[in-house]
Amino acid sequence: MILNIPNALTLARILAVPLFLSLLVEGEYNLALVVFIAAGITDAVDGMIARLWDMRTELGAHMDPLADKLLVVSSFIALAIEGVVPRPLMIIVITRDVVILGGFLLTAALVGRSMEMAPSIWGKLTTFTQLLSVTLVLVDIARWWDVPTPALNVIFVATGAVSFVSGSHYVVRGLKWYQSAEPGPG
Repeated sequence: MILNIPNALTLARILAVPLFLSLLVEGEYNLALVVFIAAGITDAVDGMIARLWDMRTELGAHMDPLADKLLVVSSFIALAIEGVVPRPLMIIVITRDVVILGGFLLTAALVGRSMEMAPSIWGKLTTFTQLLSVTLVLVDIARWWDVPTPALNVIFVATGAVSFVSGSHYVVRGLKWYQSAEPGPG
């Protein structure tokens, strides 16, 4: 079944991105934070349901990281435009994802089949630090809690560093896979 509960939750997360961005650019930071948190919860729940009830699908394996990337990258872009996230961090986040996606598509085109989309520990750490960065910024600008600037700066530096290391790790992993891959049919 293609549109099972986990895939429906992932689709809802994708559809929440324009709502989140609209709220953010309109200065509705409280509601934007609520939508962002709800999207994060659906991310955890869809994965848990897929694993516990064996509802994993190939569509879900592709849609889930896409939903995460849409939410995270668009958040960094919007928050950098708002001036509350450093632009160099936004550039690192975007570049990492473009390089990974470009490498994935390029190797699939060259070899005739794609790599398995399994996240590494670096990828998971990157996702965590990126989500933490966005959440803390939203909590701060929504005035739910005054996040000290030094704390935000430490999180920003950690997010940038982990994103860079993760991106480099995926490039190396992709190159190794490409060198060992046999061309697919076609």
